[in-house]
Amino acid sequence: MKLASFLSGKGSTRIGRVEGEEIVDLHDAPIVKEMIDLLPDLEKNKKLLEDYDGKRLPLKEVTLCQPVLRPPKILAIGLNYKDHIEETGFDTPDFPMFFNKQATSSNGPYSPIHLPRVSDKLDYEGEMGFIIGKRCRHVPKERAHEVIAGFVVCNDVSVRDWQMRAQTFTLGKSFDTHSPFGPWIVTADEIADPHNLAIKTWVNGEIRQDSNTKHLVFDCYDQIETLTAAFTLEPGDLIVTGTPSGVGIGFDPKIYLGEGDVVRVEVENLGFIENRVISEPDSTTLI
Repeated sequence: MKLASFLSGKGSTRIGRVEGEEIVDLHDAPIVKEMIDLLPDLEKNKKLLEDYDGKRLPLKEVTLCQPVLRPPKILAIGLNYKDHIEETGFDTPDFPMFFNKQATSSNGPYSPIHLPRVSDKLDYEGEMGFIIGKRCRHVPKERAHEVIAGFVVCNDVSVRDWQMRAQTFTLGKSFDTHSPFGPWIVTADEIADPHNLAIKTWVNGEIRQDSNTKHLVFDCYDQIETLTAAFTLEPGDLIVTGTPSGVGIGFDPKIYLGEGDVVRVEVENLGFIENRVISEPDSTTLI
């Protein structure tokens, strides 16, 4: 099942079930109205969600939003593909290199991403992500699959000079609009093996990244076991699992994104997201 958050006309954000080129509006179904509240009861409501036949809208006539509008936490991991480690020249980490992306970086699957006023070192990182469905702590690896609601496509957009000048990656990874994800949540029961999915990234139609999630150093279940040893994961948390080789900083000379560039990230069986780079608008000034 594919569950999406969407806008139609001037109404509020709604939850829908995607079927082919249509989305079934679930607003009048006897369920909670926010995705983040729906996630803990996905299993209980599975049949209702699959069978409910509400108003159908063409996908091309709605605006798809990020499936969880503002994830409680966005956690990502560095140096987690063998081929990406090789292009950076770093050693393979013995322990997962997690960092935060602020919730305000959350962005829609087809919304523009900002070229910041303060940097021209904008880079892409195509990644698979997953959404936590249950509040959990101290989850052993063999049970980690139980807490995943579903999977999404992500772009861990990075401002490289800000990433490298600070003591942690948080600043360079957390600029507004720099966490587009979606286009929907593909529920976990639809993905037989999340660790054998093709992942590709194009910039302006040129393929830059072409790999497979089987090359993850620490897989999804490793990541859950490590994170929940330290703190509680909650429904709606987004975990971004790492990027393969082919990022802009890995080229010689480096290839950064500029205004008008279009980045498309696709993960097998999950769909794709596509975002155009625009200059950060004046409206972002709030003082």
